[in-house]
Amino acid sequence: MSRPFSGALFRKGSESFNYMKTSILFVCLGNICRSPAAEGIMRRLVEKRGLSGAFEIDSAGTYGGHRGELPDPRMRSAASRRGYALTHRSRQVREEDFDRFDMIVAMDDMNYESLDRLAPSREAARKIFRMTEFCRRHPDRTYVPDPYYEGHEGFELVLDMLEDGCEGILEYLSENGK
Repeated sequence: MSRPFSGALFRKGSESFNYMKTSILFVCLGNICRSPAAEGIMRRLVEKRGLSGAFEIDSAGTYGGHRGELPDPRMRSAASRRGYALTHRSRQVREEDFDRFDMIVAMDDMNYESLDRLAPSREAARKIFRMTEFCRRHPDRTYVPDPYYEGHEGFELVLDMLEDGCEGILEYLSENGK
């Protein structure tokens, strides 16, 4: 999964990261369930590793109908039980995001394709990843399902997958000297 990446390296313990901020944008449809949860999980993981200053983390949706809203109350509740505070306000992904972010991580194929169409160049499109590319404990999953129409179990599955994927992203960055 080698892709172009900008920045230079620093070491903290046995992990290697860019000393320039590594910027990651998580994207789902409405930016009210999966992507703000991924943002909250990743913020917590880098904070626990003492690397908050090395990362810029955000989320957005391919659909702008929820612009300005907090994440879905069911997702906030499920995330809160795991210690994540989801306070992000929904926004729609913009073409400028391809200049601002090193990695743009899509939750499913529909979002991936929307991002690919929005990318201003093929070089910019190489910044797009699927979240499941980084999942180690969910090898049978090809996308992070939208829990919006699911019950409690749907939100728990999504959080499990996002925790797995965010840990996988950090492994990927460390292994690739990013």
